[in-house]
Amino acid sequence: MTTAVLQVDKIEVVYKRVITAVQGVTLSVGERQIVAILGTNGAGKTTTLRAISGFLGVDDARISEGSITFKGTRIDNELPHKITGRGIVLVPEREKVFPNLTVAENLAAPVSRAARSGEKRRIEERAYHFFPRLAELRSRAAGLLSGGERQMLAIGAALMCGPQLLLVDELSLGLAPVVIKDLIRRLRSIRDELGIGILLVEQSAAAALEIADYAYIMENGRVVLDGDRERLKSHQDVQEFYLGQAAGERRSYRDIKQYRRSRRWYG
Repeated sequence: MTTAVLQVDKIEVVYKRVITAVQGVTLSVGERQIVAILGTNGAGKTTTLRAISGFLGVDDARISEGSITFKGTRIDNELPHKITGRGIVLVPEREKVFPNLTVAENLAAPVSRAARSGEKRRIEERAYHFFPRLAELRSRAAGLLSGGERQMLAIGAALMCGPQLLLVDELSLGLAPVVIKDLIRRLRSIRDELGIGILLVEQSAAAALEIADYAYIMENGRVVLDGDRERLKSHQDVQEFYLGQAAGERRSYRDIKQYRRSRRWYG
């Protein structure tokens, strides 16, 4: 059985002290495990990721109930820089890079000024090792990069912080399928070579279930189904509502009336 490095236990997140966005969410990430949180817009995925990373405060939100534990230490409602210092590093959905800085400057930005030059170079080479394309673009302004290159740079910059748990918000958003496949392959390499856990938030169930060892599906701020990759890929409701498959046809869950959903989630 995989040892959990991150344990989220029945958390509730409230915005502006009145709006409950996440209700009773429980999940865990084990050592060297890739875990996905799936769901449509507004399901509570990004809010859950922000709760873990400590970035709720920027949206006037806080964890009102439950707990988040990382390697045996409670971290719920801790400040973002303290959580980053513990080894949890977020790759955000928006504002991934500094557009006016070069690729090299973006990679250097997260590194402590107190770090020795040799250590900085060693960490930088790690980013280039996983994303060789970035080495070719060292002097290019990040604002001139393609969407896929920006995502590479955002993950590379996160690696500069020496994460023990990497949080990635919407890996595939706006990217071509061939780019997504390449990023998935590189995330696997990061997990395998660095031995870290990865928690991935995704709207695309197809993309997430290509890489995740385990996944949670959220709707309306709650986890409605969880399981390993094979269980979810073979689950009838997941096929119909999230993978767009029904009666041998490709379908979109957006085209299916909500009242047709049965109570089979935990069946």
